Amino acid sequence: MLAAEKTRLSTTATASVRAEVQTHIDWLKERLAAIDKQLRAQIKDSPIWRVTDDLLQTVPGIGPVTALSLVANLPELGRLNRQQVAKLVGVAPLNRDSGSLRGTRHIYGGRSRVRTALYMATVTAVRCNPVIKEFYQRLQARHKPFKVAIVACMRKLLVTLNTMIQKKTTWHQEIIPSSP
Repeated sequence: MLAAEKTRLSTTATASVRAEVQTHIDWLKERLAAIDKQLRAQIKDSPIWRVTDDLLQTVPGIGPVTALSLVANLPELGRLNRQQVAKLVGVAPLNRDSGSLRGTRHIYGGRSRVRTALYMATVTAVRCNPVIKEFYQRLQARHKPFKVAIVACMRKLLVTLNTMIQKKTTWHQEIIPSSP
């Protein structure tokens, strides 16, 4: 809604309407800040969520917004195996076979909010996380399309986060599971 209002602000012609739209944008920003503050307080008050949030933020590429999104929208993190968590989020390649027809593998389903947050974290991780960066460069060297490489990196990052939460360890390159 905030993005829609910002777009409307740039296309609105009259000054009076523009002022009303700006007032609405300011109100939306205040509400988002209040909700973010409430969520942060709930994480701070819960020992389990606080530990999970702290562990997630040790990973290069995972910031407070991604950690908050994962804690809130993926409570199963650390309780599932790597295939289950990848499928739950929707980053596992699933087949579309029927009889003798062998289709290409695609990702679909899963939790789109988690996938969106994970996508943005992965784009950052490709630049600043040495393990994900090296994995991405290997995929590029094998001429994988951008989206295929990013989704593979998303899955690797998710499986790494899952392993970290299972083992209750902070980020270090030795816990990285094998490539999916």
